[in-house]
Amino acid sequence: MTTEKTLVLIKPDAVLRGIIGDIIQRFERVGMKIVGLKMIKAPRETLEKHYFKDDKWLKEKGELYIKKLNLPKNTDPKKIGRNIVEGLIEDNQFSPIIAMILEGHNAIHTVKRLTGPTNIDEALPGTIRGDFSHDTFELANHSNRPNITIIHATDDPKEAQKEIDFWFSPDEIHSYSKPEETVHYRKR
Repeated sequence: MTTEKTLVLIKPDAVLRGIIGDIIQRFERVGMKIVGLKMIKAPRETLEKHYFKDDKWLKEKGELYIKKLNLPKNTDPKKIGRNIVEGLIEDNQFSPIIAMILEGHNAIHTVKRLTGPTNIDEALPGTIRGDFSHDTFELANHSNRPNITIIHATDDPKEAQKEIDFWFSPDEIHSYSKPEETVHYRKR
């Protein structure tokens, strides 16, 4: 049986609202194992590494916001993308965050499925974002801040390992077996 590790960040908006336990419980209920967990005041340097985006991403995300918010066509999409990144860095520093490594079968996909899409308008009830966030791109833009998305979840295995290395040292990652693993991963 192969397992994956993935990084989850429970953002300041969730920490300040006191919904950390509700979020963690959802991951544990589907069989994810917590192998790293800490509450930290996120260092800017780590957030800059975590949210580093290339020009392609900045342009694509900027174009999405320009379209979604009906901004003037001559708006520079890369500037919008850079503003998004800077807002994310600042937003993740106004209170502590919870950094967590989850491990399990198909962990990355399972965590993304439970988290729901970043665009809150598309997040269905039953997902973390669908149940705990009511923010929209329009409200965030009107308030001159990033979209409040409750949580960060990694998209792919390569990115997951890179992000885990930003947030955790090897001695903060633990290995152990949960009793239900003998049932879930048994062979006939």
